[in-house]
Amino acid sequence: MATVYISTGTNLGDRSQHLQDAYNAIATHFQVFAKSSIYETEPWGFDAEQNFYNQVIGISTALSAIELLQQLLKIEQELGRTRKKDKDLGYESRIIDLDILFYNQAIIEEDTVIIPHPKLHARLFVLIPLAELNPFLIHPVFGQNITQLIAICQDTNTPLKVYSATNE
Repeated sequence: MATVYISTGTNLGDRSQHLQDAYNAIATHFQVFAKSSIYETEPWGFDAEQNFYNQVIGISTALSAIELLQQLLKIEQELGRTRKKDKDLGYESRIIDLDILFYNQAIIEEDTVIIPHPKLHARLFVLIPLAELNPFLIHPVFGQNITQLIAICQDTNTPLKVYSATNE
């Protein structure tokens, strides 16, 4: 079984409900072992009418990283996400976003998936909730733990905790 950390985010509509729906869908398919508090953060890389809610969920799975990604994309679609065809158009508001942050300590660079997530070390909205779940998790590329990555992160967009974690 692989230990995986997934980032969830939304900035459209009922953000709390969208994160709960994502959690429920993930829990239907995988063994959830932890979830972080929910944090509110200004959009990263673009302007939007509403801030994001973000959360990190820890799961165990027997799926490969590619199979897991396919399942997460299916969950996004079921929850109403429509992905742009052209990734060069930049960031946009979304009903739900599910990203694989870590898959065990694997380093994977494929056309369809890069693990660890290539920008997680630069985003406090990912690092802070991840630190709630595993502050001493070592980033296999940088060789530093999550607490150390937070200390050197240059992101000035500090997340605000809006809901404390309740592990169901």
